[in-house]
Amino acid sequence: MLNSRFIRSLSIDWDAVPRDSYLRGILALTRLSELEFTHDITVFAGENGTGKSTLLEAIAVAYGFNREGGTLNFMHSSYDDVSELHEALTLVRGFSRPKWGQYLRAESLYNVATLVNTEYAGGHVSLPDLHAQSHGESFLSYLRYAPKRSLLILDEPEAALSPRRQIELSGLIEEYAAQGSQLIVATHSPIILGVAGAQILSFDGGSVHEVSWRETDAVRVLRDYLAERLA
Repeated sequence: MLNSRFIRSLSIDWDAVPRDSYLRGILALTRLSELEFTHDITVFAGENGTGKSTLLEAIAVAYGFNREGGTLNFMHSSYDDVSELHEALTLVRGFSRPKWGQYLRAESLYNVATLVNTEYAGGHVSLPDLHAQSHGESFLSYLRYAPKRSLLILDEPEAALSPRRQIELSGLIEEYAAQGSQLIVATHSPIILGVAGAQILSFDGGSVHEVSWRETDAVRVLRDYLAERLA
């Protein structure tokens, strides 16, 4: 079947990464040269420091998103801490362009919300005042406006959400994919890792490899913790 996704694959030219870059100390990344996106939903899993958010950020910036998050039109910057990885990254894009794109990082949602309120004020899109809502409510409110055939890149969206809201987000992710969207998500949440139809790529163990939901470290740790607490 033809891979018609907005981002079909990526490759990394490690010769373009400085020899003294901290990126060379992230084992899972240094062993990665090519990656194909075979599902409409791709979820990055792994312990802190394994490189999943670093790769997600590089994909977003290489595609043209603002490094702090937002749509392709957002160009704000409060602090430049993006890695050099996007400069060594080559994306193979699909034949069609998304109707809407969004890169969301939990830590920069406040800045994105400010720009959203400004960008859509008085316009044809009726968005609520995101600053008048809680962090989790504003996150979901913004995402609900994603049209069909969107490209959504989400970095640890569970940071703002209760378990109930994470289940709600999982349903939205499945709905977006069914409408022709592509989603790439980095998460520690067993709930979001369990989204139906997702390809899960683990960064644990020093390589990027496909795993089942049950095999993720996040699920194993939570299962063992609950078993001990509920015994």
